Amino acid sequence: MTQEITIHDKEKQHELVFSPQPEIKLVSPCKLNNGIIRHDSFEKKKFEKQFLESTASTTLFIPASGSGSRMFQFLYDFLENPNEVNRSKTEKFLNHIEDFAFFELLPYQIKLNVRNYNISLDEFIAYLLQPTGLSLGQKPKGLIPFHRTISFVLNAFQEQLLQGLRIKEDPTRFHFTINGEFEQEIVDTLNHIKGLTSRNCVIDTSIQNPNTDSVAFDQTGNIVTTSDGNELRRPSGHGALLENLGAIETDIIFIKNIDNVQHEAQSGEAIENFRYLGGILMFLHNELKKITLSSTKKSDFKALNLSYQLVHDEAIIDSMSDADIVSFINRPMRICGMVKNEGQPGGGPFWVENNGKISKQIVEKSQIKMEGEQYRLMVQSHYFNPVLMAVSIKDLSGNTFELEKFADYSSYFIVEKKFQGRPIKFLERPGLWNGSMADWLTVFVEVSSKTFTPVKNVLDLLHESHREA
Repeated sequence: MTQEITIHDKEKQHELVFSPQPEIKLVSPCKLNNGIIRHDSFEKKKFEKQFLESTASTTLFIPASGSGSRMFQFLYDFLENPNEVNRSKTEKFLNHIEDFAFFELLPYQIKLNVRNYNISLDEFIAYLLQPTGLSLGQKPKGLIPFHRTISFVLNAFQEQLLQGLRIKEDPTRFHFTINGEFEQEIVDTLNHIKGLTSRNCVIDTSIQNPNTDSVAFDQTGNIVTTSDGNELRRPSGHGALLENLGAIETDIIFIKNIDNVQHEAQSGEAIENFRYLGGILMFLHNELKKITLSSTKKSDFKALNLSYQLVHDEAIIDSMSDADIVSFINRPMRICGMVKNEGQPGGGPFWVENNGKISKQIVEKSQIKMEGEQYRLMVQSHYFNPVLMAVSIKDLSGNTFELEKFADYSSYFIVEKKFQGRPIKFLERPGLWNGSMADWLTVFVEVSSKTFTPVKNVLDLLHESHREA
């Protein structure tokens, strides 16, 4: 599949959903000095300084439409079907209940009942998760209180805003992709913190284009319908946000997930690394522009490639004409901050072969054949998915690219879930930093693990990165 498909392409969606999942052909995992670069502290400071002294406009782009219900899944599971695994997590949750920021939102009497063990487990969990109480199981993840300070309780939206404002003194734009149902509540909570900071910034929101939704099919291939007779549709993953990303006009766009945020008191390294990646992006953009004007394009590109490994094999550069080099380097560019793989779920960075060409890609485990040599290559991955990204979607003359031209739409995912207890299948577009950026100029940079503190499970909030120092 070389072109994107929309909600109207039902026959094509059916064909793809009931075909084998496309597989990626791995060549080797990216390793230090072979796809991954590392700078010493002096070099990092140099890039940070370049970013801070620049006049480049910036936007912090944060996908934030996901529901918070998954954070509490073990509580739902315990109430429905208790076992040793969910019992242990539930016990830990209750033993640490006063350590969670959302405990501050409870009415005094419920707090008192919890402290005195004078409330039933079912009643308490229902109050936390259901609309009749705090409704934490119904809200977007970004609206769930993550952190507390001496005076405030802050949700993930607010912490992202506070962290982003510290990246640079110049006015910064923020762009959150959201669930439109909660737009007013999200805007209000962001404006509240913005007002307290007295900082000048612009906050934008957008929703995923409904035309990018997928049709859900049952196991027999029929389109699933809801109780009101409408076709069941599902969001087609964060790859659908390529359109939202492409509408941003600033020079540098920083990307991170809504749940990957640290307590403000613990956010120093993440902020420094944003500046660091932004500086590398600016440096490379300038160097590539110089190459287009150079009379020694080939040798200049080779020298740059030696440090940043934009091309897998130097022999490829030898075969390129000057025009080929200019065409190759004039593409969207991403600088990806990668942390070492310490057993986190998810994919990682690999050299991948596609139609005879080898390039750096971020690959999910579901895209890899789970046997033989490909499986062995997968488990040798030293690094995890990007945790921070600095990207440029403008060409070397300052014009915005049509990002769809640089996506690999054949790298889609087939998703299997349940709807009202019945199994369903639907199509997910290539991930935003997977196939949707397949043909971008890519640099993988090692960054500190302190920049990666995602909250996938509510118990993750007990980690020291989510506490006030």
